[in-house]
Amino acid sequence: MIRSDREIADRASQLAILDACDVCRIAVNGDDGFPYIVPLNFGVDVEGGQVYLYFHSANRGRKLDLIARDARVAFEADCDHNFIFYYSRMSCTMGYRSVMGQGTVEILPEERKRAGLEILMRHYHAENFPWSDRLVPATTVYRLKV
Repeated sequence: MIRSDREIADRASQLAILDACDVCRIAVNGDDGFPYIVPLNFGVDVEGGQVYLYFHSANRGRKLDLIARDARVAFEADCDHNFIFYYSRMSCTMGYRSVMGQGTVEILPEERKRAGLEILMRHYHAENFPWSDRLVPATTVYRLKV
C-alpha cells in the first residue's frame, strides 16, 4: 500500500467498515486468464478470532464453476463515498472507506445453509428477521475464510 498513513490495520475498525457496506465484490480466478469479479450481498461473522464473509447464489452459474476449480478469491467492499475538491490548489479526490483481502471459499453443506443465510440477513435486517425456508434448496451458501 503506497499511502500507509491511510491503512486501517485495526480489526475492529475493519469490521466496522464492512458493517457499513452494502455490497462486497469477490474476484475469482477466471477460466480465460482474466479475473471474474462479482458484486454480492454478504454477511460477516467472527468465529474464534477468524473472520468469515458469507454469500449466497443460485445453485449453478459461472461463479460457482470457477470457485469449484479454484477456491482462492480476493474481495473488496467500500462505502462512504464523497467527492473532495480543494479550491486552494484546484484539485480533487474521492474519499471513501474500504476493506480488501483474500482467502478461500467453502461451500456450506445443506445442514449449515440456514445458519449462513441468517448471518447474511443479520447484515441487512435486525436479527431474527422472519424469512421463508422455501427457497433454501435452490440456494448455494458459501463463506470466505479471510
